[in-house]
Amino acid sequence: MYESIKIVHSYWAYLVVLILFLASLNAIIKLVSKKPYEAKDFRISLFALIVSHIQLLIGFILYFISPYFDAFSNQGMGEIMKNSQLRLYLVEHPLTMIISIVLITVGYSKHKKKLSSAPKFKLLSIFYTLALLVLLSRIPWSAWLNL
Repeated sequence: MYESIKIVHSYWAYLVVLILFLASLNAIIKLVSKKPYEAKDFRISLFALIVSHIQLLIGFILYFISPYFDAFSNQGMGEIMKNSQLRLYLVEHPLTMIISIVLITVGYSKHKKKLSSAPKFKLLSIFYTLALLVLLSRIPWSAWLNL
């Protein structure tokens, strides 16, 4: 079961990165070119929010069934922090992904309250781009690219 969920989590991550990149790029381009906010822009930002939240749920399931999770009771937090692989999978990756999802959620929520196009695109471009950068900073690249 762990391997199946790990594969789903890894492949779904490609979708998250792609959609978040497209949503960020869309917001930046429309902000710079001063285009009006349209229903398509709303759907793109909403889709980025949805796929990232689904990824978070898959990640939570994976986190708690992972063989790494046993390290908390077997080794303790001190040993986890000394081991770079355990620290990445048990602390750094989950924490930065949660921060990324929070940024996406805050950006999406704030942009809905704005009435004109420029502030909407400005909020989306800032929050979604920050979320993308945070997300990319803690992907376990060696494991992710070896699927």
